[in-house]
Amino acid sequence: KAFVTNRVGDFGLLLGILGLYWVTGSFDFRDLFEIFKNLINNNEVNLLFCLLCTFFLFAGAVAKSAQFPLHVWLPDAMEGPTPISALIHAATMVAAGIFLVARLLPLFRVIPYIMYVIAFIGIITVLLGATLALAQKDIKRSLAYSTMSQLGYMMLALGMGSYRAALFHLIT
Repeated sequence: KAFVTNRVGDFGLLLGILGLYWVTGSFDFRDLFEIFKNLINNNEVNLLFCLLCTFFLFAGAVAKSAQFPLHVWLPDAMEGPTPISALIHAATMVAAGIFLVARLLPLFRVIPYIMYVIAFIGIITVLLGATLALAQKDIKRSLAYSTMSQLGYMMLALGMGSYRAALFHLIT
């Protein structure tokens, strides 16, 4: 389940990367942010296409960070032996999506609609993860849903534009 769910997110991430390269012609972060901002501000590119590209980039982060629509893999992945569960709980895999959104935040800030989507997905993940964590009888599944809820807090902070708060919560 984890493999299939993450491949869905990886496909979205690939489509987003290819779309942004097609629009900007660069993979360099500084150039990408500057060119993208200039294209959007001067109305030289279709806003709907750019919104779709940024949404695909966000879909990759959603799958990696176990956010609401693609969260089903995390509780099942925690059912393994305890050392593996601890590794998944503290692993960089769930942090990779948060870091990706934080790194691409200057790109997302140019389009306010995607910021609303990021914050909304974060709110849903916080509420769903906390509610499901309270309803579990298995401690490992409860920890998985608690992790999902905390990742939702970080995504909510990123959706509100506060990458410092999100990265502080990620690091500590």
